[in-house]
Amino acid sequence: MRKLTLIAAIAVLAFAGCGGDDEEPASGGSSSGSSSSSSSGGENITIAADPSALKFDKNELTAKAGKVTITMDNPSDTPHNVEIDTDGATAGKTVGKGEKSVASADLKAGEYKYFCAVGNHRAAGMEGTLTVQ
Repeated sequence: MRKLTLIAAIAVLAFAGCGGDDEEPASGGSSSGSSSSSSSGGENITIAADPSALKFDKNELTAKAGKVTITMDNPSDTPHNVEIDTDGATAGKTVGKGEKSVASADLKAGEYKYFCAVGNHRAAGMEGTLTVQ
């Protein structure tokens, strides 16, 4: 009987140790661009400037509502930045080759434009659409 009780106790302890960690953040994603979600919603998205033209490597992005951050890698010899066209957005600094420009905003569901504000880059086509769900 003691042996059976001991086996049952070991089984209960082993089963209790197999539970999941409720504090792990859920992974989120977007259909365009690299992204990860934060605990308060929103996403971090990575894009890049095209090294041979005035455009980004992606012209459509999708993110969850909340704080959205776009990080732009600049592999180009031409200086670029990234901005989100909305009130309250932080504009990314203008960066040279090998550097990153970061823009963020607390966004509600809707469509927004992101763009390069250096010189005439936006008018030349260096912009895209960010869809927030």
